[in-house]
Amino acid sequence: MDSGASKAVPLTGEQEMYAESALHASIPEKLFGLQELDVLYEDATATLWTYMNPEGRPSFTPAMLKDFESWQSLIGEGFGPDKVPLRYLVLGSRADDVFCFGGDLELFQRLIRDRDREGLVSYGHRCCAILDRNIRTLDIPMLTVGLVQGTALGGGFEALLSFDFIIAERQATFGLPEIMFGLYPGMGAHALLSRKLGSAMADRIILSNETYTAEQMYDLGIVHALAEPGDGLNATRDFIKKSERRHAGMVGARRATKQVWQLDVSEMNRITEMWAEAALQLREQDLKVMSRLVAAQARLAERIAAA
Repeated sequence: MDSGASKAVPLTGEQEMYAESALHASIPEKLFGLQELDVLYEDATATLWTYMNPEGRPSFTPAMLKDFESWQSLIGEGFGPDKVPLRYLVLGSRADDVFCFGGDLELFQRLIRDRDREGLVSYGHRCCAILDRNIRTLDIPMLTVGLVQGTALGGGFEALLSFDFIIAERQATFGLPEIMFGLYPGMGAHALLSRKLGSAMADRIILSNETYTAEQMYDLGIVHALAEPGDGLNATRDFIKKSERRHAGMVGARRATKQVWQLDVSEMNRITEMWAEAALQLREQDLKVMSRLVAAQARLAERIAAA
């Protein structure tokens, strides 16, 4: 792709998304060529819009993790003070009605059956490193926004917790289903939910196996703004517009909150290592439940793709 041209992606009504960006020559071209992430830069608001667009089931496969690692590295290379300005970083999904199903359960089953603790830990540590960099906003004075227009399960929900703000359409749902197959979320949910809601409410959400609506998450303070179905993009644009005059204060306030959290990546890594040990204790019937969940998610993804 020509580094001097923007990458056009259709939005609601198939409108043309952005005008040509004169700044793209300064942005690493590889950022616009990732396999499972669609990336666009909008000059007027200094916003980087990113959409997960996996080839298969919308989950955090090794291929998706590799793209996220490259995405973060390339953003750090091309944006920030004295580089291309970046004030907002938005992550959404191209999968209709699904933000992300979370961790790669097919991979987990294989690693568990192979007794591959190192593989489980390596996967988890990669996820924790990505979340840690997002929590720190890549050391760029920007605001990060998760745009949720569908289901966010397991690691998909955990990933959202690392964003400064979450904007969700009312039909969006959230859940941590790991307990149904004898496990628990191992890449950020405990650390982040405990800091945001307190340990008692974090335990309730983690152990409940309940599906929560966007309104319930809003009432808890996890979701920051609600949008009508199909209006999430406009709501995000409205959030950006209203945040412009307060941007420095909002960035500073979020940094202060994270300072109070005192959350270090080593804490998340230790929890991941505990999670890997627990995963290796799963019984065959637990793995069968995991398989049924994978199959159900695959069927849902196929129905959505065929619609």
